[in-house]
Amino acid sequence: MEIIVVYELDQPASTTDTRSGEAGALVRRVHAAPGAPGAPSSPGPRTFCGKDTFAMETSSWRPSGHPGSPWYPQAYADRVCGNCDSAMEDET
Repeated sequence: MEIIVVYELDQPASTTDTRSGEAGALVRRVHAAPGAPGAPSSPGPRTFCGKDTFAMETSSWRPSGHPGSPWYPQAYADRVCGNCDSAMEDET
């Protein structure tokens, strides 16, 4: 199963994220979602903690591309959803 990292964002989207340097909304929380059926590179409708992924931003970070690393980008380690993190521990 492909794991997709998604960002729950703060509003408004007119700020610059100091961690990534990208314009846009600040990352409030980092979640994990399973790949969508038939489109595994896109997140499914819900994160592992049950939140809707519709309004979330998909990260370019792919856990499968970084064996031995955490499922989330290190720059956002302090913003990881505890419930998604627990679910990911159960997956491994």
